[in-house]
Amino acid sequence: MNSKPVSVEAENQGGEGSAQVVGHVLQPGVDISHKVILYLEDISVSFDGFKALNNLNMTIDAGELRCIIGPNGAGKTTMMDVITGKTRPDSGTCFFGQTLDLTRMTEPEIAHAGIGRKFQKPTIFENHTVFENLELAMKTDKRVWASLFAWLDREGRDKIADTLKLIRLDQEADRQAGLLSHGQKQWLEIGMLLMQEPQLLLLDEPVAGMTDDETERTAELFKSLAGKHSLVVVEHDMAFIEQLGGKVTVLHEGSVLAEGSLAKVQADQRVIEVYLGR
Repeated sequence: MNSKPVSVEAENQGGEGSAQVVGHVLQPGVDISHKVILYLEDISVSFDGFKALNNLNMTIDAGELRCIIGPNGAGKTTMMDVITGKTRPDSGTCFFGQTLDLTRMTEPEIAHAGIGRKFQKPTIFENHTVFENLELAMKTDKRVWASLFAWLDREGRDKIADTLKLIRLDQEADRQAGLLSHGQKQWLEIGMLLMQEPQLLLLDEPVAGMTDDETERTAELFKSLAGKHSLVVVEHDMAFIEQLGGKVTVLHEGSVLAEGSLAKVQADQRVIEVYLGR
């Protein structure tokens, strides 16, 4: 593993000149000086005797677009639950950059630190317009009084306009979100995540239920986001994964079974046996 991360607590023991800590979140930003944004090391999680993750080891590079595949029960969802703080591992370490120990942070702290997660079913405000959904999702002061007296400045409007173009909904800005197609709702939720300015996006089966055209547009969107953001995409659609290109990780029984290009992992005899159930 590249350059083992240092915990926030250890980093903060340097006295004068050390980084400031808010909760367990190191301010400012995420230390990606070693070009790695996520470290998972020896992560194990058990549920009633079933080992959902079994000494899982993985690193995600800053700006990378990584695809995660594997049969049902391979540990894909549990892995994302660990990263976002929903599930605490029985053992192992999970670092965001060099200094943020995700296993010691709350879900809100992790989201604020710059990790956004999209579930398979889109969660949007259907009775609000597309524009209003992005405005509500904007990374601002969410305290009651601040929200009551909030007003959208030029910078905020420009950011929403840029996001609308990016997710190809600039012609739908004033449309009620509940009237969008399934694919458009998925793009809107991705846009809402982007308004939070995440450095790492976790995307769970983002093209499930999409048309071929919507799937192709989503692949183009994700490739345009890579570099500025790091993306981890859990998906079963191999044609979509092929469109994305890049590195693929295959999980099986809670561990990494194979890693490499899609062609490489598809030719791996161990992967073939897992998917064919031999």
